[in-house]
Amino acid sequence: MNQWWQWSPQQDTESLGFAVVGIGRFGSAVCRELMSNGADVLAVDSSEKAIEELRQLEPSIEARVVDCTDEESMREAGILEMGTVVVGISEPIEASITTTFLAKDSKGSRVRQVIARATSDLHEKMLKRVGADRVVFPSRMQGERLGLELVRPNLMERLELDDQTCIDEIKVPDEFIGRSLRDLNLRKNYLVNVLAAGPTKRLTVNPPASYILERNHVLVVMGLVDDLKKLPET
Repeated sequence: MNQWWQWSPQQDTESLGFAVVGIGRFGSAVCRELMSNGADVLAVDSSEKAIEELRQLEPSIEARVVDCTDEESMREAGILEMGTVVVGISEPIEASITTTFLAKDSKGSRVRQVIARATSDLHEKMLKRVGADRVVFPSRMQGERLGLELVRPNLMERLELDDQTCIDEIKVPDEFIGRSLRDLNLRKNYLVNVLAAGPTKRLTVNPPASYILERNHVLVVMGLVDDLKKLPET
């Protein structure tokens, strides 16, 4: 399967820490997974609102408002001191390209690898041209993905964390509609964790147990691939 994001603590024993630039759904998922594995994470975004929302959800995370198209701002924020920089910016494209370039090319940068998100083949080519060590396509549908969607029609998005664990965004199954997360107890009954729920464009991250699932809602769940397969279909 195409791996969008993969990391384990053993892969980088001398890690200088991780900076995640761009705190959208993709960036937030990366932050949460890194933190759950005990990594040092610096989350940055040009939007004060995005940073405040992240701080409310993850009070212990180090998060800052930074213009990552400005070298001195990146330096002052500590981004250039990190071993790995994940550029999760999707738009504008020039911002992701500039951030990638500065992370790798700035004088004195200690960044060893940049993993950047691309939105097209041309974007990928440009990111690699300016120094990206790896380019990921969180939204790209490839042959394996299409096959997976055919057998799991309610699967909307998949973020692979390693060869056993994934974060899936699924349409709420019919039998879950009108029920609370407490009632469903997905962690106990299916061994998966709920990261977010709600309408596609207004997801509630880390929803309370009292949250009621409705028709046309989506669930963002994390777990082992085999356990995720056991969730009911729409």
